[in-house]
Amino acid sequence: MSHPQLLEGEVRLVGPRWSPRVHALKNFFTRSRVLYRWSEPERDQDAPVVLFPDGSSLQDPDIRQVAEKLGLDTRPDAQYYDLVVIGGGPAGLTASIYGASEGLRTVVVEQEVPGGQASYSTIIENYPGFPDGLSGIDLARRMVEQAERFGVEILVTRPATQLRADGPHRKVTLDDGTELAAHSFLLTMGVGFRWLEAPGCPPLVGAGVYYGAAVAEATACRGQEVYVLGGGNSAGQAALLLAQYARRVVILTLEGSLVETMSRYLVERIRRTSNIVVKTRHTVVGAQGNGRLESLVIQDLSTGQTEQLPAEGLFIFIGASPRTEWLSDVVQRDPEGFVLSGQDLTCDGRLPPDWPLKREPYRLESSTPGVFVAGDVRHDSVKRLACAVGEGAMAVKNIHQYIRGG
Repeated sequence: MSHPQLLEGEVRLVGPRWSPRVHALKNFFTRSRVLYRWSEPERDQDAPVVLFPDGSSLQDPDIRQVAEKLGLDTRPDAQYYDLVVIGGGPAGLTASIYGASEGLRTVVVEQEVPGGQASYSTIIENYPGFPDGLSGIDLARRMVEQAERFGVEILVTRPATQLRADGPHRKVTLDDGTELAAHSFLLTMGVGFRWLEAPGCPPLVGAGVYYGAAVAEATACRGQEVYVLGGGNSAGQAALLLAQYARRVVILTLEGSLVETMSRYLVERIRRTSNIVVKTRHTVVGAQGNGRLESLVIQDLSTGQTEQLPAEGLFIFIGASPRTEWLSDVVQRDPEGFVLSGQDLTCDGRLPPDWPLKREPYRLESSTPGVFVAGDVRHDSVKRLACAVGEGAMAVKNIHQYIRGG
């Protein structure tokens, strides 16, 4: 299959401010590094319209239609590979770079767009080698360009739905029934945002309630009062970005102090930002609005008292969980769904049940031989960008061992 060129020029997105469909498209364009301009419709219009530089348009498209129109790859070139990487975050992209540079025909299958959780970070300042920092989106762009230079195929908007062992091969089924086979697989799906199930919040996702979307929505928050729920680094970075546009940003955190969960350099910047307010020991227990977020019910965890306050945006950063339900019959997972590997599979030196080989699992190998795991989706991994990159590189060494000797 030939690789089309990415359309050059500005894409226009026309749609109502509080439409979840418009939000999804804005988030996709932002994370995909597509130059676009969003505007409100001049007349009543429920569904978004996307106008492309070549004069064509799509009415109420899904994300994959837009990706294909832009020239992004959504279909594989082949059915068989040396290495299939499931997940295009830092661990997966690193593995693809090392695998392809060492002669493995490699494809990355990403259910959204490359970058993983890192692509939601407005600026990463503690990654070695970048003293001035860089955005997660910029880091993803650099890694994608490097991978493609080595011949890696990168498929976007393609969820995997089933993985199975078939003799010496491993096979994955994609959401449209397409099947890919390979000598080895690497699971690097990372983690997804943990949802807030407070009453009223789920129906307003994309209409004032957002997950990791500060970069896509910040400019639309100009002059507004918005809330950030969470006390980690991602929450701090989002608050600082939103404070450049919003009238006031309120950080709500379960802990008694930001220093318990957030890097000190972010805490100090937040303290110096006059329009950021921090409310410790507070959380959101409800949301209200007619088609868009209008108010939040905030609870003081120290007293149990609640109050309803006007709000036009809630950005949620309350942790993450692995997306591994589709692997439940294939690889062993811990109670939270993270994939077990290496020594975590053995007990008192005994091989795991149903393990078909005489050797022990390699360090990053799952309970299915030839299926490896790296990054945040792995049990007991260190949730740091540099660690994910390191595991992606290390996984390729294990993969070569497997290909050579089984």
